[in-house]
Amino acid sequence: MSSALWTHRSGEASFRIVSLNHDRPRFRLAKAYGVTLRVLASYLALRLRRPFLTSDGYERRLVERHRANARRVERAILELDGLFIKVGQLISILANFLPEEFRRELEGLQDAIPARPVEQIVDRIEREFGRGPAKLFAWWNPEPMASASLAQVHEARLHDGRRVAVKVQHADIDEIAQLDLTAIRRILGIVQFFTRLRGLESYHTEISAMIREELDFRKEAEHIQLIASHFENDPMVDFPATIPELSTEKVLTTELVEATKVTDLSELERRGIHRSTLAQRILTAYCQMIFVDGVYHADPHPGNILVRDDGSIVFVDFGAVGELSRDMKEGIPQFLQGVIKRDAGKITGALRRMGFVAHVELDGRAPDEEDVAERVIEYFQRRFLEQVSLESFSLRDVQVDVRAKAEMLADLRKLDVSFRELTRTFQVPKDWVLLERTVLLLLGLCTTLDPAMAPMRTIQPYLEEFVLGRDQDWVALVRSAVKDMALSVLTLPESVNRLVARANHGDLVVRVHGLRESASLVYAAAQQLVFGVLAAGAGVIAYLARERSDRVVANFAAIAGGIFLLGLVRAIFTAGRWKR
Repeated sequence: MSSALWTHRSGEASFRIVSLNHDRPRFRLAKAYGVTLRVLASYLALRLRRPFLTSDGYERRLVERHRANARRVERAILELDGLFIKVGQLISILANFLPEEFRRELEGLQDAIPARPVEQIVDRIEREFGRGPAKLFAWWNPEPMASASLAQVHEARLHDGRRVAVKVQHADIDEIAQLDLTAIRRILGIVQFFTRLRGLESYHTEISAMIREELDFRKEAEHIQLIASHFENDPMVDFPATIPELSTEKVLTTELVEATKVTDLSELERRGIHRSTLAQRILTAYCQMIFVDGVYHADPHPGNILVRDDGSIVFVDFGAVGELSRDMKEGIPQFLQGVIKRDAGKITGALRRMGFVAHVELDGRAPDEEDVAERVIEYFQRRFLEQVSLESFSLRDVQVDVRAKAEMLADLRKLDVSFRELTRTFQVPKDWVLLERTVLLLLGLCTTLDPAMAPMRTIQPYLEEFVLGRDQDWVALVRSAVKDMALSVLTLPESVNRLVARANHGDLVVRVHGLRESASLVYAAAQQLVFGVLAAGAGVIAYLARERSDRVVANFAAIAGGIFLLGLVRAIFTAGRWKR
């Protein structure tokens, strides 16, 4: 929801309205847990049928199950309201582990709910400023322009005549946030318990931090002012002015921008605005934000980029702002240089620095986990170099031949790397996920404006300077890489001699992989057998005791049988993890 809402001349903006749920908190949480268990049970049922299905039949049913469960989750989110809609959106952005069907459904969620009573909004404003809107503004519209899960926006006019948008947080949003985030943490714990997914707690941490930051409107005001300061000498890129004296942690007042939505192509054409120039202007602005400033508007949704009559662009809604950390800014150039120079150590160090390799304390890391990281990184480095051809010393001429993901997964199986090891060893940091999503949305928007646009021509100079620095050039980097490869060939005999010497001294270590996974499969199978026998035995005892009217023994056996059955379900999921 934009904090500086726009007036669209060719029509009013529409919002998806969902029914507000006034159920008690316990009922809401019970519904959330119920949907979670129902989704997990549906996957368990499909897994139990897997031995009786062909590979294609199983994959087809799995995709159908993903879609059905995605719709089920979406309906539940809309019914639960609160922060669940916001969290659903964030999960679709951050959770790269989700099936594509799930992500598509959740990405379609619109954070728009019925407005709260105006009395609550007036009360919030009075508590923040000591005065009501009637005294703070020359005019204030009690009818909201838009309403979302965190806040709603009202139009107002200052005493100096300026039109403003006043975004006011809902009165009970802090309590709702605490309850819903706790529930979501428990739900992710349940999912992690029954599936092969690991690291879900990190997603909860990221989502919680992002929501708590959005609950502090002072942060949004700071982001607007910071990014605007980077463009103060560019008259064609603008931002809504903030009104500091009328903004607090819970209320944000900004200039109300009157402009045209960037994707209203007919209106842009009617006003004589050249679409190709507009796309170039937007892309150039983002190149400066990402590669030069390191802080960027992370939601280039068409409704958040407006166009004035003179062709200048206005960015609104800074609830989502991405910032490249120091490690990310230094790691990306290090990674690309390592790839070009075929330096596996440099690549590994860069990925660790950027946060792609999961951080585990040494005493808690499995002995071969470092080896898994090195093997996978070396594999993808080799694949990249096989697929990339440098036809000239120009970054724009890098060509990549992308092959099927299935081929890569098959190769990883040959390396004796399981899916479980991959998810435990590697992760995708939030900085990268937000950047990737922003770039995809941005390129889609620019393509809509100008289908013939070649984005790399604009991005190339910014990217080269970002990777190489101002004092280096692409030609020098490639020459350095060729020199390093020649030196590595000349020193190869010496490396072979060292290897032979280590073997002669008995210091050569040969690692055999796969034994641990095989042992774990045997252990999981034994667990299934034990829990299955115990559950069946408890069921028989409960039945016989009930026939003899011995309720105490029957109830005890039934409870024990339920526990053993849960153990069996978990053992089945565990076996599935190791098979991967």
